[in-house]
Amino acid sequence: MNSSVIDIHPDFLVPAPAAETSPLHEGERACMSRRGFLLGGGASMVVVSLATLPLDAQAQGLRALRASYPRQKVASLSALKTGEPVAFSYPYPDVRNIVVKLGVAAGGGIGPALDIVGFNQQCPHQGGPLDGTYKPQHQVLGPCPLHLTTFDLTRHGMVVSGHSTESLPQIVLELQGDDIVAVGVQGLIYGYSSNIGKA
Repeated sequence: MNSSVIDIHPDFLVPAPAAETSPLHEGERACMSRRGFLLGGGASMVVVSLATLPLDAQAQGLRALRASYPRQKVASLSALKTGEPVAFSYPYPDVRNIVVKLGVAAGGGIGPALDIVGFNQQCPHQGGPLDGTYKPQHQVLGPCPLHLTTFDLTRHGMVVSGHSTESLPQIVLELQGDDIVAVGVQGLIYGYSSNIGKA
């Protein structure tokens, strides 16, 4: 059997996968695999991120910031009826919300049955009004008149259907005797850059 020799330019040589751990021979080029590139780049980003933390944050750990909201009575426990929302404004007079006794336990719910929740009445997608759209048979708010988004009030106001990509802002409630008190907002109210400052 005859064999022939083919000359290959050194720039076209790539080591075989098994040769990754063996030393390069004359004429071979070192190549980085996609996996090696991504792993090396990811490790570099972690090192750079840790190096940029302030020294006191590295020593003590980071703390979450919490906004200070006013405390405001919004309804009375004894006056609430299942499926009948009560409107209130919070944390500003122009921010419309409802408190409602759903009749089933809900995320963030208060009261003996954990079924009393409060929600903002502006769609977080484009600010469409949700006033008067509560459906007691399904415990949902909506649909929004702009793009038909509907929100599940038993699950922290998550989107059931429609264009919104964010849950409906939930009003954080506490029970003090017979008083239902608003103490904060979970989520960003439409039209505000922060819930305690106008955009």
